[in-house]
Amino acid sequence: MSANKTLIIETSAVANTAAALRKLYFIRVAFSVSWVVLVSLLAKTSFTAATILLVIYPLWDVVGTFLDIRANQGNGTSVTPQYVNVAISVITTLAVAFAITKGVPAALIVFGAWALLTGLIQLVLGLKRRKEFGGQWPMILSGGQSMLAGVSFIAMAHSPNMGIVNLAGYSAFGAFYYLLAAIRLGKSAKAVVQN
Repeated sequence: MSANKTLIIETSAVANTAAALRKLYFIRVAFSVSWVVLVSLLAKTSFTAATILLVIYPLWDVVGTFLDIRANQGNGTSVTPQYVNVAISVITTLAVAFAITKGVPAALIVFGAWALLTGLIQLVLGLKRRKEFGGQWPMILSGGQSMLAGVSFIAMAHSPNMGIVNLAGYSAFGAFYYLLAAIRLGKSAKAVVQN
């Protein structure tokens, strides 16, 4: 196989992965915005709705991570961090469902630990992907901010004014970062194809 043909195949694979990640990031934006709206409307009036929304959030991360793994198949990058993320999010979903029976502070501590761990994974993945795909600075910033948010959720879990509604800001920032990353990936994919 000629060097040019190999380069075209590799360029096509990178562009396809970037396009798949971009689509996934837009889906994540839509979910996060919907979740924020539902939390804002329902969490203060219905403990049941708040509980369901709190459990759904890490469960959605499992789905999103599997979609991320699928988008990266065949491009030679390690998906081990994503599988670790899936395991953490499954455990978190179960732990949040149990912790909420003990009270909102316990659920916020579990959620905070999850945000801290998954933020670290997102930060590492963003750093690894930035060289190949570009467009990862929003994901790197989001991972770092998620880690800080996780620490603050744990620290303020027992604060009287801290509740599930406070997590809406966390999700809104996540949506913002995914939107930025999707836009940047669109530019990166075009640049890869043009080169």
